[in-house]
Formats: sequence, structure tokens, C-alpha cells
Amino acid sequence: MAGISAMNRKKMQAQAKSISKQVKHFSKTEAECLIRHFTGLLVEQTGPGKAAGGGLDRGRFRAVLHGTFGITDDVILDAVFKTFDKENDGLVTVEEWIEGLSVLLRGTLEEKIKYCFQVYDLNGDEYVSREEMLRLFKDCFLKLPLEDGPEEAVRDVVELTLKMMDHDKDGRLSYEDFEKAVTRENLLLEAFGTCLPDAMRIQTFERQTFQDPL
Repeated sequence: MAGISAMNRKKMQAQAKSISKQVKHFSKTEAECLIRHFTGLLVEQTGPGKAAGGGLDRGRFRAVLHGTFGITDDVILDAVFKTFDKENDGLVTVEEWIEGLSVLLRGTLEEKIKYCFQVYDLNGDEYVSREEMLRLFKDCFLKLPLEDGPEEAVRDVVELTLKMMDHDKDGRLSYEDFEKAVTRENLLLEAFGTCLPDAMRIQTFERQTFQDPL
């Protein structure tokens, strides 16, 4: 970053080294690039010349996910924010941001299954219930011209989904149900809404973030 002081550069390098040891999929150099990128987002959030603060707030986080990664559904955006915000303090810190991006950009199938399930489990009770499915599907169906009305269409899709994915037939999806279904058919990973960026957006983000010299 142009004009960065030697002291701040040293601090950033130490932070990048620490983060790269904790997060699987980024090297120290890549972690440093992501810290720079995050710092830029904080400046945009607070405005130039003001204290950057401790993390991305919900509004700025949602804007980045929407604009950069193409995640647009309101319910999903809030759920992704909650999944990133491990400390549940209303801010996504640089460590939380990089940890989340490691799954979004380069996660294994297993990591993505865990992430998507956490997103869809809106109330955090370790199940995706009928009510949560209805809420997740509702916005998509409201935009479609449907003969029987969106409510009826959503209920039909929820029942069909449960029939296909609810292995223990208890009327809700446990993590085990979800994992089995997705392992058998990978296309079910985002069954309840887009919460991962597509390959083109990942490629664009990585090229823009990692290509500039430090």
C-alpha cells in the first residue's frame, strides 16, 4: 500500500503470518494482500481521515457480498454475516473476514457443506426446519408469475425437498441429512439459495486482490 509506514508494514506482516497459520487456504503473502484489501473496505466504510474501526458492519459487509460476490438475497446476506461474525458482536474483524473468505474462495466440499448448512440454519439450532426453508425460498418465488400463487408453490417445493433430503424422516434437515444429500448430489449444496460466489467472481476477486505488489 502506497505510503504505508515501516512500523505499520511490520505489524501487517506479523498479522498476516499469524492468520496464515490459522487459516488453511492462504499463504502469508496472500493473507497480507487480504489485510490490505480489508483495510481499504474499512476506509470506505468510515470515510478518509477517520478512525477505521474494528471491523465491517452489517451494511458494508452486505454491500461487498452483493457487489463483489453476487450474493443478493436479503435473508441469505444476513445469514452469511452471522456465519462470518463468530464473536457475534455485530462486526466482522479482519481475522473473521479472511477465515470466511478461505471457505468462499477455496474451501473443500466438506468445508462448503458446513458453511452452507450454517447459513441455512437461520436460528442456529443445528437443523434447517420447514419454517426456515419457507423463509429461504419465499423471496425467490415472490418474483415469479405462478398460477397457484407463491405461497402454495413454496410449500410444494419444501415438501419435495424434504422428501429428497430428509433421510431420517423427522420433518427437518440435520447436518447429517444435508451432508448425505450434497455428497450424493453436489448440486444440492446451494439448495436453499446462493451463498457462494461463482467461479468467475472468485477469479476476478483473486486477480484484483493478489496481483498488486505489496
